[in-house]
Amino acid sequence: MKTNRPKIKVPPQPLDIVVELISVSLYILMIVYTIINYGDLADTIPTHFNGQGEADGFGDKVYVWMLPIIGVFTFVLLFVLNKYPHIHNYMVNITEDNALKNYRFSTRIVRFTNLFVAIIFACIQYMMVEQGKGNDVGFGSWFTFSIIGISVILPVFILIYQQKINK
Repeated sequence: MKTNRPKIKVPPQPLDIVVELISVSLYILMIVYTIINYGDLADTIPTHFNGQGEADGFGDKVYVWMLPIIGVFTFVLLFVLNKYPHIHNYMVNITEDNALKNYRFSTRIVRFTNLFVAIIFACIQYMMVEQGKGNDVGFGSWFTFSIIGISVILPVFILIYQQKINK
C-alpha cells in the first residue's frame, strides 16, 4: 500500500512511556507468577471461562503458557506497528499540518489497546492459575460486562475525540 502521507517520528510523551511500561510490567509479572506457581498446578486446568467467570473448558496444564505467549507476541506486533503511524488507518486526509496530532493520537490508541489486552490477559491468567491450584477465584459476570462496556465506550470516545482534533 503506497500512501503520500508524511513519514514523521512521533516522540513519546510521558503518558505513552508510562502506558508501555505498565504493559511490559504486566506481562513480566504474568510470566513470573506462572513460573512460580506452575509446580502447584493440577495436571488439568481451566482453559476457558463462561460469562459468569466459571470454568467451562479444561486442558493440560501446559496451556497455562498460551496467554503469556499470545500476549507477548501481540504486544511486540503492536509495538512495531506503532513505529509506522503513516500506515495506520485514518478517517481524515493526513497532511503535513495534521500529521503529528493524528499520528500521536493513533499511536496512543494502539498503546492503550496493548494495555487493555495486557490487563485482560493478566486477569484471566490469574484465574487460570488460581483455579488450577484448586482455589475458587472466579471474577463473576462483572468482568465480562466490564470488558464489553469498555470495548463499546472506547471506540465512541475515539471517534468523538478524532473529530475534535481535526476541526
